[in-house]
Amino acid sequence: MSEFQPWPKMARWSRDIIVTEKIDGTNSQVLIEYVPTESEDSPNWPAKEDKYRLATRYGMDGSMWGMYAGSRTHWLDTTSAGDNFGFAKWVEDNAEELFKLGKGRHFGEWWGQGIQRNYGLTEKKFSLFNASRWYDDTVRPVCCDVVPVLYDGPMSEHEVYATLDRLRSEGSVAAPGFMSPEGVIVWHTAANIGFKKTIEADHQPKGQA
Repeated sequence: MSEFQPWPKMARWSRDIIVTEKIDGTNSQVLIEYVPTESEDSPNWPAKEDKYRLATRYGMDGSMWGMYAGSRTHWLDTTSAGDNFGFAKWVEDNAEELFKLGKGRHFGEWWGQGIQRNYGLTEKKFSLFNASRWYDDTVRPVCCDVVPVLYDGPMSEHEVYATLDRLRSEGSVAAPGFMSPEGVIVWHTAANIGFKKTIEADHQPKGQA
C-alpha cells in the first residue's frame, strides 16, 4: 500500500501581501554555507567544486564557510565563460561585506548597465528580494540594495492595480527617472509564494512577451 499523504494545508487568501517592483535584470543568488573538511570524511566533501568557491571565511571554532554565486539555473565562476554579466566577479570583490548576509541562500536581481532594460544606469546593482528582512539599510551589506516596497498590507487587487498605475505614470522607483519599468511582484505572506504582474503583455507567456 502506498504511503498515506494528507491534503496539504492551505493558506487563507485574505492575508497580507507585499508588493515590490519587479526589476528587469537577471536572477542571481549568493550562497553562504559550511564547507566540510576532508578530515571529516564527509561524502559531501568538498561541498562545491573549488572553482565555484569565491571566498572562504573561518569561524572562531575553526569551521570553514564558503561563498558561492549563482544564476537562476547554475553556479558561476569568474571566468568569462562561467560568469553571468560579471556577477561572480562582483561577489568575489565584495565578499568581505557580503559575509554579513549570514548563512543561507540570498536571492536577488543583478541589474543595470548592459543587462536587459539597463535602466539608464552606468553601473550594475544587486537588489535583494527579501524586503522584510533587508529593507533596513543599517543591517544589510552596504554593497547591496533591496527591491522597493510599493505596498504592504491586506490582500487587495485594487492596491495591486493602483501600484501598477503609479509605476506606469511615474516610472521606476528602483531607478528614479526611468519611465519604462517592468511591473510588480506580489508576495503572499501566508502562502509564502510570489506572483508577478507586468505592465505590458501580462497575458502572454514570458517567451512570447
